[in-house]
Amino acid sequence: MRFLQGENVYLRPFRKEDFEMIFKCVQDKEIRRLTGTQTFFTMEKIEQAYESFALDKTRMDLVIVRNETDEAIGDLALMDIDFLNRNASVRIALNDEKHRGHGFGTEAMKLILEHGFHNLGLYRIGLNVYHYNTRAKRSYEKLGFKQEGVIRGELFYEGEFHDNILMGVLADEFWEANEKWGEV
Repeated sequence: MRFLQGENVYLRPFRKEDFEMIFKCVQDKEIRRLTGTQTFFTMEKIEQAYESFALDKTRMDLVIVRNETDEAIGDLALMDIDFLNRNASVRIALNDEKHRGHGFGTEAMKLILEHGFHNLGLYRIGLNVYHYNTRAKRSYEKLGFKQEGVIRGELFYEGEFHDNILMGVLADEFWEANEKWGEV
């Protein structure tokens, strides 16, 4: 089932067979570094987490799939959805280096942001990114995200402290960036 359709990728709900992809992702050294993940997960813990996510009405977890191959290449989540204050947060992960740098993540984020702003009526969507993840930061800026703050030295990873950059995009900023992005 294709929930949100893009030119190169589509987003669909999780299936039980997707847990293996998530398990492999959270074992990958580079993904762990980019996301600041320090906890180790078993397959059982992954299954339990995603089963509880499915019951949580304040989040939407989706798999990123390439149109061309129907291969699951990552996942994203719209989380902490607050309909009263019309805001949420988002996170994304592409599961293999070969899928990064081709615009798949940016397109997937564009799809979920369009859904959040247009269909859910959200006003602001935020995220965090570690200062060393410059490729992700550029992708977010392309979609209209602006740096809103820095939590200095929040992450202690591999013997060093790293800054956590807080970013957010308002609906009108996204639509303005989306027009520019569509022209590229």
